[in-house]
Amino acid sequence: PWASPASALIRELGIHAARPFIGERKPSFIYFGGGTPSYLSTRQLSRAVDAMKSLFDWDQAGEIAFECEPGTITEGKLEILRAMGITRLSLGIENFDQHILEINGRAHGEREIERSYQFARSIGFPQINVDLIAGMVGETEQNWRECVRRTLDLAPDSVTIYQMEVPYNTTIFKEMRIVGAQSAPVAGWSQKRRWVDFAFNELERAGYTVASAYTAVKDPARTRFLYRDLLWSGADMIGLGVASFSHVNGTHFQNEHDFEPYIETLTRGELPIFRAFTPNAEERMIREFVLQMKLGSVQASYFESKFGVDVIERFATHIASLREQGFLSVEDRTLRLSRDGLLQVDRLLHGFFLTQHQLRAAS
Repeated sequence: PWASPASALIRELGIHAARPFIGERKPSFIYFGGGTPSYLSTRQLSRAVDAMKSLFDWDQAGEIAFECEPGTITEGKLEILRAMGITRLSLGIENFDQHILEINGRAHGEREIERSYQFARSIGFPQINVDLIAGMVGETEQNWRECVRRTLDLAPDSVTIYQMEVPYNTTIFKEMRIVGAQSAPVAGWSQKRRWVDFAFNELERAGYTVASAYTAVKDPARTRFLYRDLLWSGADMIGLGVASFSHVNGTHFQNEHDFEPYIETLTRGELPIFRAFTPNAEERMIREFVLQMKLGSVQASYFESKFGVDVIERFATHIASLREQGFLSVEDRTLRLSRDGLLQVDRLLHGFFLTQHQLRAAS
């Protein structure tokens, strides 16, 4: 009975809702993403949302975000999303060049970008975010500058920029193995960092504020990423769907990563949990610290109050190294990354991990 992905999600949410620790609470944020939920039809979306609202009261949610693939958007679908109460629509544009979109296997083309954005603007979403990826296959200096220019022409409320990675389970990685390639056919990390730096500089010139290693916002007082900020401060989150991650009451758990066992477990009326891990107090502190460093600055007082730990003293060795390299400054109990440090923060954070976790990150 749970053969379709949408109905399976509702079934899973229903099992969570039946448990007092979850069902008696109201969500602070709701995030439709981790894939491309806009592939659902308008009918599927309407049914799914109605069913979810019957299980959880959304009235107190401060943010309801939705990821969209531009090629899947119609004006009718956007109207349904707006009626759902979506507060932030995130358009996965990634690049504006038709050829680059094609060779990277994206479902949308250049023509859908302007159409989907203008549809969204006309309907009146409170916040529209544009996603870009620096260093896609085929990316050039000229093209990247053009992508930044066209993003500024759209004038979205916020811009998220990721540096292209090639995980082992992607089509590009599998093609690399077939031909015996040792490195991905994408720009190197130093080049990608330069491109993100160029984009941030241009966005700042246009009045945007760089709010994290990945985001720039037009109006920091109005444009928020509540989902990110709460999660990076240890908030609980229920993730629905195949291979999704959750964090509840200090324990992290992941769902079954294949569709068949996921459905089989739901059919038995059980949560489809594949694995789980409960970190100790020190690991929880480190997790929040490294996540909040991605915002560009960290207040030591937060960790003293919540964990009873002086992070400046606890991480003194690595902090001294980062300061010496010009990546970090410490003033008035605030740790602040330089722009160069922010652009490569994911690489720099490994030094804050516990020794056994540093080894895993390097492997």
